Formats: sequence, C-alpha cells, structure tokens
Amino acid sequence: MFKVAIVGYPNVGKSSLINRLTGGREAVVHERAGVTRDRKELDCEWNGRRFKLIDTGGMDFEDEDPLAGSIRAQAQAGLAEAEVAVLVVDARAGVRPGDEELADLLRRSPLPAIVAANKIDGGAELPLAAEFHRLGLGEPLAVSAAQGLGSGDLLDRIVALLPAGEDEVEDDTVRLAVIGRPNVGKSSLVNRFLGEERVIVSEVAGTTRDAIDMPLLVSERRMTLIDTAGIRRQSKVADSVEYYTVLRSQRAAERADVALVVCDAEDGVTAQDLRIAELAMKAGCATAIVLNKWDLQGTGDENDPEPERLDLEHERRRVAEKLRLRPRVLTVSAKTGRHVARLLEEALMLGDRMAGRIPTPELNRFLSEATQARQPPVGSRRGADGHRLKLIYMTQIGERPPRFAIQVNSRGRVTRDYAYFIENRLRARYSLEGIPLIIDFVERGQRSGARAA
Repeated sequence: MFKVAIVGYPNVGKSSLINRLTGGREAVVHERAGVTRDRKELDCEWNGRRFKLIDTGGMDFEDEDPLAGSIRAQAQAGLAEAEVAVLVVDARAGVRPGDEELADLLRRSPLPAIVAANKIDGGAELPLAAEFHRLGLGEPLAVSAAQGLGSGDLLDRIVALLPAGEDEVEDDTVRLAVIGRPNVGKSSLVNRFLGEERVIVSEVAGTTRDAIDMPLLVSERRMTLIDTAGIRRQSKVADSVEYYTVLRSQRAAERADVALVVCDAEDGVTAQDLRIAELAMKAGCATAIVLNKWDLQGTGDENDPEPERLDLEHERRRVAEKLRLRPRVLTVSAKTGRHVARLLEEALMLGDRMAGRIPTPELNRFLSEATQARQPPVGSRRGADGHRLKLIYMTQIGERPPRFAIQVNSRGRVTRDYAYFIENRLRARYSLEGIPLIIDFVERGQRSGARAA
C-alpha cells in the first residue's frame, strides 16, 4: 500500500492532523512537545484510494540529545519508505529555522512534497500561509487540525500525487501485538523480528509511547507487528500522556489476533505480567508468555538440567495455575537472537489455531472420551431435577476465537466445574493452550449461544 510521510518540527500538530485526516484518534496528541517518537502507520482512505499515513516524531536538527537523534532517524526512515511527503508547519509561529532545514531536506529528495500550514482556525488567519512560499515547495495549503479547515483539500492533493496503480489489500495478515510492562525489551524484540532498528530502543522506561504497526513476512506468511507502550499498574500511571499510551496499548490488543506478553526473565512472571496477559485474553487474543533476556539466565538452554530449567518449570506451573487459558511460557533473547525465529513460528501457529476448525466427527469422539474419563454431574442447582447431565452432540460453530456448541439434555445440570473440565481437556487434546475458547451448552430445542463456558 502506498505511504505518505507526515514530517515537521516538534509540536506543529502532525499527530492532530493525522487524526483529522484518518477520522480516528490513534495518534497520541498532547500539548507537550516530543510526545511522538517512533514512526507509526495509520490507514487512510479518500475518494476510493487507500494509503497509509506515517506519523513521525518532531525533527529538531539542533537537539543533541541521543533520543532526539533516534527520532530524526525514524522520521528519515519514514521518508525513505514513502511516495509522498507532507511538511507540517505552525502557521502562527511563522517560518522557523527548523522548517527551513526540513524543506531543504525535502527539496533534495525525489519525493513530491506538500506544505501544510497548520493551526489556521479561521478565515482571518488564511493569509498566514503565504509566508511559507519561501520554503520552495510550492503552494502551501492552509489547514486546521483542530477545526478541519482545508483537510479535504490536503487529501485531494495527496491522492493526486500518489502513483497510479491498485492499492494492496491485506485481509489475510496475522496481527501480532507485542505487549508487556515498561522496559522488558519489547522494542528490542520487535527490532530482532524485523532485522532492523525499526523502533527506538532506550534504557529509559517509557520510550515507546504509541502502538506502532509494521509489516513482516514469515515463512511466506504476512504479519503485522504491533509494538506497544509499556503497561504499568494503574496506580503507577503518572500523567495524561502515559494514560493515553496505555489505553492505546490496550486497544492494540483488541485489534490483534495474537499477543506475546513479554516479561523480564530476571523478574520471572510478575503479578503485573499476569494482569497484562488477562487483558490480552479478554480482548480475544491468542496469547503466549515470553521470558525475554534469557541470555542473562546462565546457559538459557531449556534442555539443560540446571537450576534454570527448574525455575522455568516453576514459572510454567504458576502460569497454568493462574491463567485460565494456560498459555505457553517461552524463552527468548532479543540481545542474542536466541529462539527469535521459533517465537515467530509459534505466533503463526497460534494465529492458525484461532482460525482453524475441528471436524464434527472428531469432536464427538472427543466428547465421548471425555464423558468416559469423568462422568457428568447429577444436577443439583436451581432448575435441575436430580438427573445426570448428558452431553449429546458437539460441533464447532465459529472461529477467531473458536466457538463450540454442545447439545445437552438440561442446561441446569451443567456445573462450572464440569464446564472447565471440558474446556481444559479440549485445550489439551487439540493444542489450544493460550487460545480463547467459547463453549455454548445448548439444551435440545434451544438456539446456541444461550450459555457459554
């Protein structure tokens, strides 16, 4: 899909303008300068053309801070990927040295460029745009991210500059969210997946402030990697910027098929890690727990009969006890690359199991074996008549996540304990660890969906 890079000096309103153009609120907006750091791609559509807008951090060439240098590198990488560039300037502030440096960069680039003079919120301010002719990038467009003034004209000009051709559709892409606490190595792991420094990595916790979508090809399969901001405990969220970045991390899990919950191997799986895993599971993600920084745990070899293996098995038992979906606990080292390829293959398998179907005859064999292994209960709850529960027939009625219907003689005889027994046995039989399952117990003559385990 064609891409349009949105660049500019810090705090000129790039993210606000992108939210206006896309009709959403995915880009983090705050009055504080420098909130956007990594480059983030957002889908946009106008007059039947689909393309991606690349939100970039503010580029200040005089700022010598290492983080500012990383932000500039990310913005320049966004320009290298794009077919069109939009230079956003603050019309009220007038032409500043930073604007001129960026304009010079774009004049030397082969990209067609548009100057968007932002913060023109009324007709009386329209003449302010004229000053930006001096940047040498053609007629500046007066726009207002806050009021929407000129946004249609800007989209018209973007579409006119896009190359001709069909827009690529990515319906079969597996969406993989990388989530976890701050500073556990999520961005380092994403960079390992991609084989490049795609997102900024720093020892400072909270460097990533947005959910960043990146395409990846694994074994001829398309994936979209979603790197997210660290999710702190609610009591630890310090300010409004952090609140909204955490909220976007949660929304990223909601639109993902698979979530990798990254933990620090030095800490083990903490209570906050378990809460984050619960968040992913409630969002409907297939989930795996990933112990990163495993290179710091002795040999890091899962087949080595040393104390490290015993610790790993302890973590696995604890996760199985605490989390209903019983996700797998895997080890990886973003620093050395150990087990990185295997982790991506595991994510693909989880995505396939989310979308897979189990034949009805196979499910009914499973149901027969399960009832032989453990007799269904005799109903004693309200509405039951003291007779034994009978599980008559089972079939799969949906996927993403898998959904099953079991016909029973009476829903009132289904106990929570026995429903969990069926769910856990189904999960173990078909390798559905970490996969959210829905089981409807349907009384004869009733529609499915009346009751779920």
